[in-house]
Amino acid sequence: MLVTLKEILEIAEEKKIAVGAFNTPNFEALQAILWAAAAENQPVIIQMAQSHESLVALTDIGPVMVEAAKKAPVPVCVHLDHGETLEYLETALKIGFTGIMYDGSTLPYEENAANTKKAVEMAHRYGAGVEAELGSMGRREMGGPDSHAGEDETKIYTDPDQAALFVDETKIDALACSFGTTHGIYLTKPRLDFDVVRNVRAKAGRIPVVMHGGSGVSREDFHNAVDAGVRKINYFTYMDKAAGGAASDRLASIPAGSPVFFTELAIAARSAMQENVAQAIRVFARID
Repeated sequence: MLVTLKEILEIAEEKKIAVGAFNTPNFEALQAILWAAAAENQPVIIQMAQSHESLVALTDIGPVMVEAAKKAPVPVCVHLDHGETLEYLETALKIGFTGIMYDGSTLPYEENAANTKKAVEMAHRYGAGVEAELGSMGRREMGGPDSHAGEDETKIYTDPDQAALFVDETKIDALACSFGTTHGIYLTKPRLDFDVVRNVRAKAGRIPVVMHGGSGVSREDFHNAVDAGVRKINYFTYMDKAAGGAASDRLASIPAGSPVFFTELAIAARSAMQENVAQAIRVFARID
């Protein structure tokens, strides 16, 4: 069942849970996510990140995502993650995406707000919702493990007072906040400031807060984030890592000299992703 970003976040708010938002840079990931959500009977967000364009084109995977969401037995929002240009956002909207994220977090406040307002106006013409980001988690979506050593000094935590102004000015449906998470692999335990989330919610009209950099966070901290007001959790790196590990194990089990079939590796990877996503969904929904 295809639903909008606003509709799925209203479900999360009513249930006091966070909806998992998972990236789908290939068909196996798309299947794994939707099968896991159906098995758990929980709403889910499937995403395409602009930085994943090198893995699969939005114009190729996007229509497949929309059609798959329509056929799903649970509410599914098809969302653009980390859209960096208005042109790319509109491409997703024309395909049928029901949510878009404009990421102007590295821009000066005034430019971020101005572009976000344009994104909101555009999305509303298509009946879609908008997520935007204020503050900075530093590393971008495709950062690898080698770039994640030590503390990232480029992080800028979201200012609750500025968030209130931003939400009022732009009329967005969800706000991605920086409160200590980082994209990619954590090499040290993240230091999360849940007061940032609580204060943003208190000052910005209980705006649904989005948590980026969700992979690798402990179950306890996920629950703390949900309790503080996080209603959407982006999760991809550890799901992708689970797939890679399963494919590697399957490859290692094949006797030397025997043929290697890609489909066998893909099936192993898909199964591992489905299990990993299901576990994440249960944690986000406070049922595990």
